[in-house]
Amino acid sequence: MSVLLVFVGGCLGALVRYATDRLLQSRLAMVFPWGTFTVNMTGSAVLGVVAGGVPPSSSWVVLLVGTGFCGALTTFSAFSLETVLLVEDAALFSASLNVLVSLVGGLACVGGGYQLGHLLFSP
Repeated sequence: MSVLLVFVGGCLGALVRYATDRLLQSRLAMVFPWGTFTVNMTGSAVLGVVAGGVPPSSSWVVLLVGTGFCGALTTFSAFSLETVLLVEDAALFSASLNVLVSLVGGLACVGGGYQLGHLLFSP
């Protein structure tokens, strides 16, 4: 059952990631990798909510949403590759900005999501 929950969540997360990236690329003609940034921040916030609010008795939610959905939605490898490609293209400001706002933003999203999850779902 656990594998099935991770599988279903992963399938949904991958589809949302792909759709989000394509949508943003078609609407924003910018150097900055907005698609990857958006899914990473969203996934960080969702994972924070799950970690902060899901009781131990609901471990299926962690498997479905945390491990499956957020695991497939977010991507460290694409973030790393896009940063390297920005450096290769001499877009050093965009590369530096990507690293800084991804790190700080990701931590802020997890922290904020954790607090929100705790407020919404904890007794």
